[in-house]
Amino acid sequence: MLIQSIHQSLDELTNLLDQLSDTDYSKSCKALSNSTIGEHTRHIIEMFQCLQNSYASGLLNYDNRERNQRIQTESVFAKQCIFDVKIGLQNEDKTIYLEQVINGLVLRIQSNYYRELLYNLEHCIHHQALIKVAVLQYENILINENFGVARSTIEYRKQCVQ
Repeated sequence: MLIQSIHQSLDELTNLLDQLSDTDYSKSCKALSNSTIGEHTRHIIEMFQCLQNSYASGLLNYDNRERNQRIQTESVFAKQCIFDVKIGLQNEDKTIYLEQVINGLVLRIQSNYYRELLYNLEHCIHHQALIKVAVLQYENILINENFGVARSTIEYRKQCVQ
């Protein structure tokens, strides 16, 4: 179910990218402090890539992720990266140690692969909500009404309708 939800969110993002030119993809949006759809897309992708690249070692530090400018300026390249992320979601659950430097001190806490996948899904949805704000500046873009909406919110709204 978790992998299916990740695929769904990433597919929604890919469908959006299919509708954007690279110019629109990398255009600053004032409502997002001049960030771009491409920058948010890159951030989503690189968080998943960081998790995948850290799987073998079991030591994960999201701050040390790659920051590839091509992802944020070339939508075709971004879509290929999304495809690669989806293919890479085949790992079994295992213990992973999450590391972050806070105020100069290294903090290392125990987590696991599935927990980090869930974190990345929620993080993805959060950034999709921001992307949705940027998409509002374009008239001919079609996105799912639930794009950028948490799964729990979607389920809650369904219950309210009944």
